[in-house]
Amino acid sequence: MDKTYFKRLNQYQILWIFVFFDLPTDTKKDRKNYAQFRKNLQKDGFTMMQYSIYVRHCSNRENAEVHTKRVKSFLAPRGEIILFSLTDKQFGMMEFFRGQDPAKRPGTPQQLELF
Repeated sequence: MDKTYFKRLNQYQILWIFVFFDLPTDTKKDRKNYAQFRKNLQKDGFTMMQYSIYVRHCSNRENAEVHTKRVKSFLAPRGEIILFSLTDKQFGMMEFFRGQDPAKRPGTPQQLELF
């Protein structure tokens, strides 16, 4: 195998995009915006990690930028939304707990990406 194959699989090249959000649900319109934002995240391949925290696996920085721009294109008109990314190496160092017992770490999603 050539060097480009190994570069593609490098833990520092693969990224995870996180979306944290706190959107209002006071009015009917707010609830509609909240639901639409979540649906758009799911359509773009994001998975709920915790309530109001969604995550997406990206094969490289360029792919992560595409999805970051896409999320920015459907931001809700009100509320707070935080976007950030971690390398696969950093994601692998996260610790997950349920109660006081360590929880099983979510695996890398099996995604087929066609370009």
